[in-house]
Amino acid sequence: MSVSYPSTRTTAPGRLVKFHAPEIVFGIGSMVEAAHAVLRLGGARPMLVTDPGLIEAGWASELEDQLREQGLTPVVWSALTPNPKDHEIAAGHDAYREGECDVLVALGGGSVIDATKGVAVLAANGGNILDYEGVDQATSPIPPLVMVPSTSGTGADVSQFCIVTDTRRGTKITIIGRALVPDVTVIDPRLLTTMPEWLNAATGLDALTHGIEAFVSLAHNPLTDHHALRAVGLVTDTLVRTIEEPMEMESRAVMAQASLEAGLAFTNAILGAAHAMSHQVGGLLDLPHGVINGILLPHVIRFNATDDATPFVAIAAALGLEERRGTPEEAALAVADRVERLAREVGVPKGLGQLGVRETDLSRLAEFALRDACMSTNPRTATHEQMVALFRTAL
Repeated sequence: MSVSYPSTRTTAPGRLVKFHAPEIVFGIGSMVEAAHAVLRLGGARPMLVTDPGLIEAGWASELEDQLREQGLTPVVWSALTPNPKDHEIAAGHDAYREGECDVLVALGGGSVIDATKGVAVLAANGGNILDYEGVDQATSPIPPLVMVPSTSGTGADVSQFCIVTDTRRGTKITIIGRALVPDVTVIDPRLLTTMPEWLNAATGLDALTHGIEAFVSLAHNPLTDHHALRAVGLVTDTLVRTIEEPMEMESRAVMAQASLEAGLAFTNAILGAAHAMSHQVGGLLDLPHGVINGILLPHVIRFNATDDATPFVAIAAALGLEERRGTPEEAALAVADRVERLAREVGVPKGLGQLGVRETDLSRLAEFALRDACMSTNPRTATHEQMVALFRTAL
């Protein structure tokens, strides 16, 4: 396993640092703690948001039984697709109101968790979920949130982010707010064993992207740097093994920890250009977010390193790369190459063109990416022309 080296960067004197995090319960067999959490939060009729895959795998019925054992009356809603759509969140809100629910429980991956947060926003604030794009636009307190993640990478279960597909414009919007940080997240590595292989790869690369982008973010701080570097090393060392031995629980637990640490890093340090770009491709083509990140991240690393490669020395050290002893530019290029190699190892396509992105899409994708909230903390600014060129490089 590679060694995580601490960042030598410091926070400017006088700068305030905040670190948002939910209550975290972690461990094999911990899912039952979600039911206890609902009870502690005053719930009586929790809405359990999940998806057909989790129902088929049996996890939804297990959690539903645990909720009932606590004397609760759960309402199950699963009318979701990947990359939750604005109209799906509206339908979930209708189900929440009709069920007279009081606490929201998400059992699933990033799409389920984002949809749950969207329902919570509407439950307290009304209107259309797209009205809340941006930072702190939802002002009324939302219902309590309990998260049970079933993938190892999105970090949505600890984050202040909610990503929603705007179906009219064919893009994704980002909703950010302290209120969206869940009250409790229960991380049970058992749930990772039923992920399809492609989803395991995609979410793992998402966690890697979270770690790298959080570390180089303009909003990084000493409280996020350690988590970011830990996540980068853990994912790179472990992801392939979880694909080769999907039932091996030690590796699953490590990946669950990597996802958690990456989530804690990025929700506080925010992200960068890879996510700003990925949101647009995912919104346009309704594709897996982590797969797109796996294609884009090496190109974004090279782009950012042209402006300042210094932060990538610590990342190279966390990955155990010899180039950490060279120039910062050499370290950054080695990190990009290592990420690219990992993406190939887990089956991610080489370019966006293989996913269906066309040359004629690039100007529009660049325009929306530059408006994405994640661009505000990318360490290098970009013009429209530079963003188009970056997308073209990733084709």
